[in-house]
Amino acid sequence: MHLSIAILLLVFVLIAVRQIGGLRLQIWHIMTAGALMVLVTGEISPSDAAKAVDMDVMVFLFAMFVVGHALEESGYLSHLSYQYFKRARTLNALLMMVIGGSALTSALLMNDTLAVIGTPVMLLLARKHLMPAKALLIALMFSVTIGSVMSPIGNPQNLLIAIDGNVQSPFVTFLAWLFIPTAVNLAFLYWFLKSRYRSDFHDAELKHSQEPIRDHEMAVLSKLSLQFLVLLVFVKIVMGILRIDAELRLTHIAVAASLPLLVGSSRRFLLVKNIDWATLVFFASMFVLMESVWNSGFFQSLLSRINTPLTSYHAILGVSVLLSQFISNVPLVALYQPILITAGVLTPGLMALAAGSTIAGNLTILGAASNVIVIQAAERREKVVISFVEFVRIGLPVTLVNTVVYWLHLVVVGSA
Repeated sequence: MHLSIAILLLVFVLIAVRQIGGLRLQIWHIMTAGALMVLVTGEISPSDAAKAVDMDVMVFLFAMFVVGHALEESGYLSHLSYQYFKRARTLNALLMMVIGGSALTSALLMNDTLAVIGTPVMLLLARKHLMPAKALLIALMFSVTIGSVMSPIGNPQNLLIAIDGNVQSPFVTFLAWLFIPTAVNLAFLYWFLKSRYRSDFHDAELKHSQEPIRDHEMAVLSKLSLQFLVLLVFVKIVMGILRIDAELRLTHIAVAASLPLLVGSSRRFLLVKNIDWATLVFFASMFVLMESVWNSGFFQSLLSRINTPLTSYHAILGVSVLLSQFISNVPLVALYQPILITAGVLTPGLMALAAGSTIAGNLTILGAASNVIVIQAAERREKVVISFVEFVRIGLPVTLVNTVVYWLHLVVVGSA
């Protein structure tokens, strides 16, 4: 076995147990240690490690952390939360609104964006309505993952499929193939979480109260940043529909949205100082470790030895869900998509790849970047710990159902 694979497995084990003797480890500690181990052992060179860090992702996350922190710190995020959730009179309705709102918004603003903005909202709702935060945090993580399936800009791997797969009218195509099974999976998620966390949901009528704006200058700038974000995403959607060949990356959108705060706020340095730097370190470390694993060729070789035809729906979904846990979903798509295109697989197969590589995020914590963002933020802010094992207990049945639903829909629609 390649040393980098052994280190990856060790990282998985440590994230699962999160404890060495009396030492309590955070996820970013473990991933950083893994990256340092592949560097020290020579599994990856320093120059290759530096190149492995995806600066697009790092800059995107940095900019969104700035916007998210300003929204929360100013009190404007609580104001928006009140405006949306004040219609919920019961915790059942609240859960439904969390799942539906998170899923729809993640399809438009990208799942990682919703993870950044949504985590403090879930923690606030749990405090206000006297319930444990875990059910709402898990609802957020799973709904942003499932919701992002049906949009070419819902997550990075879908965008890669839409562009490199030359998908015609990507927004229309993704919705036509993936909207119905996504809606079914969201309905299942509501039922499953309601059953799993039954004791967390009291029957008392919810009393909503509006939080005051704490920093009016920052609230105005945060509102402007949010408006920029929504406007530029809308422009990107229109460009996609009209097939306008001009580059407007999600990174560009995030940076543009953060500029009112970075340029206009008198508290810009404090704002930057207090963002979630630990999660940024996690992602930089993850890129280094995953690049080392990728360079080992282990999973590429494993994929080439699979006897089942790799172009069938069940193979695409199964391989995508499983291998995304080990090499991350974007590298998985980068590896798998050329195989499908070379084999002449058309849109249905690419939609299966989009669905499988995305819902892989529901199986384990490391299956999606949005999971890590939520879990680390919740632990850092209010010491709410969602363990690897607890996540998998929910994620395994949810992912199995998700996979079957997408497979059945693709088989039925693909043969129609």
